[in-house]
Amino acid sequence: MRCFSRHSSAIPIDFQLEQLVQAGSELLKNIGQGGLSFHSKIYVEPGATIRVKIPLIKPIFQALGEVIWCHQEGDDYLIGVRFLDEDAVFRARMVEQICHIEQYKKDVQEKEGRRLNSEEAAKEWIHKFAMRFPRTNDES
Repeated sequence: MRCFSRHSSAIPIDFQLEQLVQAGSELLKNIGQGGLSFHSKIYVEPGATIRVKIPLIKPIFQALGEVIWCHQEGDDYLIGVRFLDEDAVFRARMVEQICHIEQYKKDVQEKEGRRLNSEEAAKEWIHKFAMRFPRTNDES
């Protein structure tokens, strides 16, 4: 059973296994308050400690996590990661918002033909959707 809601995304994510000198760069599948998932070309053993980094976010989002599951999907794997520290959980909430804003920017371009920069998209998204953005348990 999922403890946290997930928010779809397709932004770049880098990862490095802490026990091995193996790293990769993939696309983030989704992110939630407790963790994230991403597609990978390599299998990662559940229980492995992994450092994830989202370079698109400024300042760069970086967190240490534990691989909870790794499922094969076609020729790739979908990897689920649980954050290991509370600070990462808080910062992930900011990343969730940025993912929503980036998706909003793409949707506006596709549906309305308007090109928004990130600041314009953020202002519009906040005005339209911020009140409905899921609250954390601490904000209730």
